[in-house]
Amino acid sequence: MKTPADIITRLQLMSQDGTKSDRRLAGLVLSDLDFASKAAISEIAARVGVSEPTVTRFCRNLGCEGLRDFKFYLAQAIAIGGQYLSPEPLSRDAREQRIASAITEAAIAAIQRASENLDMTTLMDVAARIAGSGNVLCIGSGGISSMMATEMQNRLFRLGLSALAQIDGQLQRMYAAVATPETTLVAFSVSGYARSVIEAVEVAQQYGAATVAITAPDSALAKVADTVILLQPVEDGNIYKPTSSRYALLAIVDMIATTVAESRGPKVLENLRRIKQSVNTLKVDDPKLPLGD
Repeated sequence: MKTPADIITRLQLMSQDGTKSDRRLAGLVLSDLDFASKAAISEIAARVGVSEPTVTRFCRNLGCEGLRDFKFYLAQAIAIGGQYLSPEPLSRDAREQRIASAITEAAIAAIQRASENLDMTTLMDVAARIAGSGNVLCIGSGGISSMMATEMQNRLFRLGLSALAQIDGQLQRMYAAVATPETTLVAFSVSGYARSVIEAVEVAQQYGAATVAITAPDSALAKVADTVILLQPVEDGNIYKPTSSRYALLAIVDMIATTVAESRGPKVLENLRRIKQSVNTLKVDDPKLPLGD
């Protein structure tokens, strides 16, 4: 029997396109997940007004072997994404709270938490290694980590370093395969379990590259990298708001970039001057604008 990939999606489709009894059963399950995951077959049949064999056929139509198999996948779906299936209604206070305050306060808290738990000695050592590298490969997969890899490249190239970001899993391995002892690979992963990132780190190590991971403690990535800057993301439970962990990661990127710039000293200033000169010819000449757009 083929394993149902996503029982919730199958239930949603069944509630629209199934037979009359299947639609009623799917509607019951989706409206009361707790009952459906615990009730006996007789209770489910009685609640909807169908026979027990009809409930069994319903489970098989979903790709399950029977009710027990169905409950297993339903429990799994509830454990993984239950908070998105039955979200708590927004309270009056939450509705009245300004969105700007919610976002900024969470961002500040994430940055402060990361700063308090950061091993600055490790960060300074990483920056020193990057500052003296022949080239830097920045890798990350997924929404946050890929953004950080690209941002690290953006911060380093202007300091006169040969930096490249790769967010494609296959290309991460390919670029890691041409690493040398002069290469520093910086790997980002909030979870620490992005397979392509872990594999690229292992490939780069074969060719003598120094590998740095910015990731969760005790994760698979933390265990394979030479040096680890630890980041423990903590979510606030607001499922409507984007994660604040990316602000903490961005702060770490900025700390590394600032330390690298200071390590390289005045020689980075000419690059910064050239970039400022080049960009300002394309727009209003305002020296107060940031270096870039």
